[in-house]
Amino acid sequence: MTQVAEMSGVAAADDFLREVVLPCRPVVLRGLVRGWPAVKASRSAAIFRDYLKRFDAGLEMEAFVGAPAIAGKYYYADGLEGFNFERRAMRLDAALERMIASLDQPGSVSIYAGSLPIRDYLPGFTADNPMPLLPAAVGPRIWLGHASHVSTHYDTVDNLACVAMGRRRFTLYAPELIKDLYVGPIDNTMAGQPVSLAASATPDDARYPRFADVRDRALVAELEPGDALYLPKLWWHRVEALSPFNALVNYWWDAFSVGPDAPYTSMLLAMIAIAERPKAERMAWKAWFDHYVFREEGHPLAHLPERQHGLLGPLKDNYGKIRARVMYLLRGGV
Repeated sequence: MTQVAEMSGVAAADDFLREVVLPCRPVVLRGLVRGWPAVKASRSAAIFRDYLKRFDAGLEMEAFVGAPAIAGKYYYADGLEGFNFERRAMRLDAALERMIASLDQPGSVSIYAGSLPIRDYLPGFTADNPMPLLPAAVGPRIWLGHASHVSTHYDTVDNLACVAMGRRRFTLYAPELIKDLYVGPIDNTMAGQPVSLAASATPDDARYPRFADVRDRALVAELEPGDALYLPKLWWHRVEALSPFNALVNYWWDAFSVGPDAPYTSMLLAMIAIAERPKAERMAWKAWFDHYVFREEGHPLAHLPERQHGLLGPLKDNYGKIRARVMYLLRGGV
């Protein structure tokens, strides 16, 4: 395995976009949020809890609760039938109290509260712990819990993950390795995204032979409080919270979106329109996608003057027109 590349001294949003996000490669940003009051409150779980209480809106959320036997590895039950943990509704303050009270009780259940929108659950936290590298509209989320192991999955948006308390280990696989990761169901998931069954299994699991060829191509990053990791879209990542109590703040956003339509939506539509057609026809459509969408050979109308590019002109000028055409065709137009 190889360590994720590191960078420091990125202080401006323009530099972050150009130097970190544009290359679409994971980057560790050491000490990025070391000055946050939340990080300074990470001296102990009790101090961190008291810090969060200053902002607590008293809302209820859903927590994962796992028996001691799973050791914080939230996953499927045998045969992908159900899961090995319970989902329980509880208030955030009650969950924090239970997490901290059980730290001195060996053999206790593990509790994990993830993806909580901070603007709803902890209003005021963002103003106290700002993130100047991102647009103000990008709202953070918080992840709290005991030592845990979140199975290898991906996000369809960019991710900036900042460790506020505890230690985290990220194990990453590049998007192009998907065929060797043995991806699970896309509609029967633990938290919204499918996971790699192979990366979650024991190393000698005979059900996933191709994974042996890519296991050592993983990238690894270990983060301390105040460190951050930029994760591009579609990079597979296993997240291990290594300390008895852990807190992470992350930001999801689409750095290069020019409108409301997401690439994943396009993929799902392509699946129902193309995936089960004859192979020769699929290959023909692949050539069309390569030419018009992926454009490895450049702009498809580069041989014409720009004034003749029409709908294939600058997307910022034609987005609405193309979208209107797509919606017309989806409604049955010809």
